[in-house]
Amino acid sequence: MRYIAFDVETPNGANDRMSAIGVAVIENGEIVQEMATLVNPETYFHRFNIQLTGITPEAAAKAPAFPVLWNELEPVFSSGVLVAHNAVFDMGVLSKCLQAYGIGWKDTAEYACTVQMGRKCFPGLPNHRLNTLCEYLDIPLDHHQAGSDSYACASLLLRYQQEGLEVERFHRKYDLTSRRTLQQLRR
Repeated sequence: MRYIAFDVETPNGANDRMSAIGVAVIENGEIVQEMATLVNPETYFHRFNIQLTGITPEAAAKAPAFPVLWNELEPVFSSGVLVAHNAVFDMGVLSKCLQAYGIGWKDTAEYACTVQMGRKCFPGLPNHRLNTLCEYLDIPLDHHQAGSDSYACASLLLRYQQEGLEVERFHRKYDLTSRRTLQQLRR
């Protein structure tokens, strides 16, 4: 099974554009590819998002816009199951961004959420935030940096597999048009 762990950062609360994206591809039980880049969101930045991510409008202005990056991302995203921490957020941003730019991809995408897996695998933790899980499992993390977050998400997935978790049981189908989870996929 091929998994594409990804994380997005957004410039504002509309969550319809990206200011950064990170991707870590998992194949045969290891991370085989990584990518992280700023994204020019071509929209305004809110102070909260700048403080959270450290991404400024000036830094993002020098980066490629999403449609340019999508040419590189699409073949990767189409090659496996998408995975994110709090995946409904990241899937929603991806969907809104595709729609905002009028980019057609596909109607639905298979995905899995490492928060849900973490709750099953480590139920005794006080919460299942990315930083909490990474601290507990000694996974390096520079939180709210898309490359670090996607790598951490991929590392969590690998750790869950080592713990014997059947990741396939957490696969879901996301409707990219209506921006909602359709169903759990039975395997």
